[in-house]
Amino acid sequence: MLAALALFALTYILMLALPKFRPYIALGSAAIFIVTGMLPLDQICGSIDFNVLLMIAGTMGLVALFIESRMPELLADLIMERVPNVLWAAVALSLFAGLISAFVDNVATVLMIAPVALEICKKLKTNPVPFIIAIAVSSNLQGAATLVGDTTAIMLGSYAQMSFLDFFWYKGRPSIFFAVELGAVISAAILGWLFRKERDPIPKGSRTEVKDYVPTVLLCGTVVLLILASFLPEKPETTNGLICCGLLVIGLVYNFWKKKDLSAVVEPLKQIDFETIGLLVGLFLMIGGITAKGVIDAAADLLSKAGGGNVFLIYTVIVWASVAISAFVDNIPYVATMLPVVQSLALGLGIDPTPLYFGLLSGATLGGNLTPIGASANITGIGILRKEGLEVKNSDFFKIGIPFTLAAIIPAYIYIWLVYGI
Repeated sequence: MLAALALFALTYILMLALPKFRPYIALGSAAIFIVTGMLPLDQICGSIDFNVLLMIAGTMGLVALFIESRMPELLADLIMERVPNVLWAAVALSLFAGLISAFVDNVATVLMIAPVALEICKKLKTNPVPFIIAIAVSSNLQGAATLVGDTTAIMLGSYAQMSFLDFFWYKGRPSIFFAVELGAVISAAILGWLFRKERDPIPKGSRTEVKDYVPTVLLCGTVVLLILASFLPEKPETTNGLICCGLLVIGLVYNFWKKKDLSAVVEPLKQIDFETIGLLVGLFLMIGGITAKGVIDAAADLLSKAGGGNVFLIYTVIVWASVAISAFVDNIPYVATMLPVVQSLALGLGIDPTPLYFGLLSGATLGGNLTPIGASANITGIGILRKEGLEVKNSDFFKIGIPFTLAAIIPAYIYIWLVYGI
């Protein structure tokens, strides 16, 4: 177990120190886990979240068609018409991303909204890095707001047998949706403060003309189908990914039919960021390795003992330990491990597990905003910037991610305890 933990820690240190080589470092570490037997061969496929990978690939291709249609430019024009300066443009985009991410996976949200932000920044000739970071962290925040917002929310809903509406009103009380929105309002104020010097006025001009609305319809169809899929019982684990890839195939067929040229298929496929996909594959395999060696189980056991018999202390430990751990560890295996621990704690103490469940979900979801590699949305956003020829320094991310996370998690932490803990 110690060897797996040491390799895992070294890998994350190298990825933080050498951001340009993250995919190769992650895949190299994954290979070591496999070759040394720390990740058994029969667990390789089970460690990879193919649903996430398919969603990323499918949505990236759809977004390429979306950009080609010039719809992002029109949306940029519409937003610029309604905000007075760059500060409000940044806040409006992050709130818009958060709203979409409450119903669509946060990776897909970043892929949809980032092109709009890039287009605005091109027109304003301003640095897009803080814009994209703000969109990514806002997307992560809203992942806990609804049953379909994030994989971890889906996991909790399934484990606790919660419906879509239970995230809004649960056991006769306002549910976690309102805790997340409270954090969203306060964190939006934090973003306003962080962008306070961006006072340049927004230039007004003519609106971009969009001649093909099919890519926009396909993206909207993705949103609707992902929401509807959440209500399907016993659906395949890759349902969301298959939806995204299926709509991409439809888009490519339509694009080929319209242009009668093979480039209509090849060019959108080239826009899929295979470096980001490679990084995620490496991370999934690494997590599978430390899970197989008992590292996550040991961490969960430590958390369960740290609070003793004090319910508030246990709740506090779960929230803040989840924030810290999820800043470096993918929150999906962590939440999967901790759900039965939380249930066992609640049964042993004879209490309602709801505050512990919601504390786990909020802490694990928001913790990913602390580091550039803490959440798939962050990795995706940085990947988009890299394709634009821009490198994101760790300091660039930290100065937005850390205050944003604290502004979001503290009110949610207080809210959940006041509503369900007392």
